[in-house]
Amino acid sequence: MQMNVENLGQLERRLNLALPAQQIESEVENRLKHLARTVKMDGFRPGKVPLKVVARQYGMRVRDEVLGEALNQGFTQAVREQNLKIAGDPRFDSKQPLAGAQQFEFTATFEVYPEVAVGDMAGKTFERPVIQVGNGDVDKTLEILRKQRVQYETASRKAKKGDRVTIDYRGTIDGQPFQGGEAQGYSLVLGESTLLKDFEKQITGMSAGEGKTFELSFPADYHGKEVAGKNATFELKVGEVAKPVLPEIDAEFAKSLGIQDGDLEKMRDEIKANLEREVARRVKAKLKDQVMQSFIDVTQIEVPKALMAMEVEKLMQQAGQEMASNGVKLQNVQLPADMFQDQAKRRVTLGLILAELIRTQSLAAKPDQVRAAVEEFAQSYEHPAEVVKWYYERAERLREVEALVMEDNVVAWALERGKVEDKPTGFDELMGNA
Repeated sequence: MQMNVENLGQLERRLNLALPAQQIESEVENRLKHLARTVKMDGFRPGKVPLKVVARQYGMRVRDEVLGEALNQGFTQAVREQNLKIAGDPRFDSKQPLAGAQQFEFTATFEVYPEVAVGDMAGKTFERPVIQVGNGDVDKTLEILRKQRVQYETASRKAKKGDRVTIDYRGTIDGQPFQGGEAQGYSLVLGESTLLKDFEKQITGMSAGEGKTFELSFPADYHGKEVAGKNATFELKVGEVAKPVLPEIDAEFAKSLGIQDGDLEKMRDEIKANLEREVARRVKAKLKDQVMQSFIDVTQIEVPKALMAMEVEKLMQQAGQEMASNGVKLQNVQLPADMFQDQAKRRVTLGLILAELIRTQSLAAKPDQVRAAVEEFAQSYEHPAEVVKWYYERAERLREVEALVMEDNVVAWALERGKVEDKPTGFDELMGNA
């Protein structure tokens, strides 16, 4: 078999392959003979089907199989001999054979991985948020936890923000009902923006048993395109007004948070420890984001189109699955690939950079690092030992942890070479509540 490689661009290559026709025809004939001994065809006894009949029925398929196998073998051999790192799958094309040609000629067009020279991180400065979790932060968290455990009881007064109301409503546009414009026994909490703000304003101040009719204009950018920008008339009746009742911060409340003896000080200590773990996680994430962006800034890479296409496809699938899980139906709708180009390029670029650093700087995850990471993850659960055991039951679970540890190793490597400046930061600012 003859072969040679051409450079078509910075990453694109073309491999020319020539397969001896006699070798291919000999293998095709051997396979057809074997098939003739085993194939069953109407009108012939098993093993007695004439070779010409078998060739007429199966010759094309067998020839394609033989050529395909020979091409793959030849391509693999050439890649090994040329020490090529293939990015994505090759595209095979056949050349038009000349009369009496003694060989089948093909081309394989493909991309190779780029050479990655990671830029210098010595001139980079990274800001590390510094946060002290205080009693006030614990108090705020306790209020959030109380609200998560809110109960409601019927109130004999007008509805106001924070109340849970149960309503019946029916809407029409130009006297005609529309999809989603009617509900019976619908419950919502005023102020949580479950319905349009102008709709909730109509409910506020109403009492149980009270009804009204009002006009409402749907915003032009409303998600329901069939009613966007249109005026509707609604008939509304309030069935119940219920006021929120928050639980007391007492021993029972502490027990509901997993403090078995109901000790309030233990509860506060546990909340503080959880907040500190979350703070550490977010500080780590912010440093990581800065490091990754710096790698992109200082490293120039030609990204293989094949890897980009695969990453775009992966992101499109993930987006579709996420939308479906949130109740968004995409019937025969293809998300535009352009939406994911920038994100895909960033991810592929970082993947190439990280792989190069892990290889050249010996930053692969060590078993003790993986164990420490698993145990750290487990600390936020009620039974940490069971969580650790769960991770070590499956190799694929550990591989996910190993990937995170390798990223941590790369970040640590970069921080050692750059400059880290501590920046006092408020708790709410770090958590995105400011």
